[in-house]
Amino acid sequence: MRIEVINKSSFPLPNYETIGSSGIDLYANIDNPVVLKPLERKLIPTGLYLSIPKGYEGQVRARSGLALKHGISLANGIGTIDSDYRGEVGVILVNLSQDEYIINKGDRIAQLVFIKYERVHLCEVEYLDDTNRGSGGFGHTGY
Repeated sequence: MRIEVINKSSFPLPNYETIGSSGIDLYANIDNPVVLKPLERKLIPTGLYLSIPKGYEGQVRARSGLALKHGISLANGIGTIDSDYRGEVGVILVNLSQDEYIINKGDRIAQLVFIKYERVHLCEVEYLDDTNRGSGGFGHTGY
């Protein structure tokens, strides 16, 4: 799949680090270090502008190493980049640790995965078909 990119960052275009990687790393495109205090969140620019084909989305996801080692995650869980969005890709980072964390220019701050999706048409009904599970959820199986 071809993704057109305007790169206003000072870094080369991101790429896949290994043959099995599903995501490409996004880099902090900042001039000065950014301090994230405990429980603080900030929007970090990447300098990338994308033209994603219709029927696809970009999913900005946390980097597992940052989450495990430093408690740095995404405030919105997974960020969605819609196919009709043409603004700069930003990453909303949150510090879930008890320590300040410094983001420096060029730090790998998130990963971007492209996903195919289908649009649906919601149809309002009076009742739903029955299943064995029914309305059981949120740990109803005991796990």
